[in-house]
Amino acid sequence: MSYENIKTTQDGAAFIITFDRPERRNAISIATMGELTEAARAADADPSVRGIIVTGGMEYFSAGADLNDALAISSAAEGLAYFKRWHALCDVFENLSKPVIAAIEGFCMTGGCEFAMACDLRVAGAGSSFAITSSKIGTVAGAGGTQRLARLVGPAKALEILFHGNPIDHEEAHRIGLINRVTPKGGALDEAKAMIRTYEERAPLSLAFAKRVVHRGLQMDLASALEFEAFLVTTIYGTADRKEGISAFLEKRKAQFSGR
Repeated sequence: MSYENIKTTQDGAAFIITFDRPERRNAISIATMGELTEAARAADADPSVRGIIVTGGMEYFSAGADLNDALAISSAAEGLAYFKRWHALCDVFENLSKPVIAAIEGFCMTGGCEFAMACDLRVAGAGSSFAITSSKIGTVAGAGGTQRLARLVGPAKALEILFHGNPIDHEEAHRIGLINRVTPKGGALDEAKAMIRTYEERAPLSLAFAKRVVHRGLQMDLASALEFEAFLVTTIYGTADRKEGISAFLEKRKAQFSGR
């Protein structure tokens, strides 16, 4: 399918979504949100896809929200509707059944950083930088950044980043847990593809259930989360893939998972 603000390709089991608004430094507009959602849902429904990668190319990931959309907001009601769109976008990616990796080169700013945090994993090339600059323009991160950032790096470090508003480099982002892996400059996309080649050998339902229980469990108290975990584990024991995985292990052969 053809889009105006993104490009999509498939490399083996990896479905790659690339921001394609170079004139706006990949700023995320309302139209871009719709295209991202449509492409992600189509990839999630495709059994040949085992993981989704979002990238901005080799120069930058995203400058953040398209400020033309933000400037058009003239009332509290319009502002609430706008940020509901952002929350819906991030929720879609967070709730996809397949692993989602943000492959980041260059700068990843404010709304772009907030969106990247809604992906399951973040891989960044050397020289990349990260910031939520809302304090510099008199706003507050409204696409989930205040919540996801604190969950990833802890509340004190999140507040430091939010208060300061200046970029942190890839080394600091990796040290505090904002990103999972660092590659040589230009290597983030290839690393993300390699990760998905590994996930291709894993049971699809195991990945989907693990993703769901981690994201949902973080929103529960520990006792409720453990109960939810037990429910999902019990459910997966009734799948064909569980039987195939254990049989393959005992028979010392490679498992052939079907996602059932």
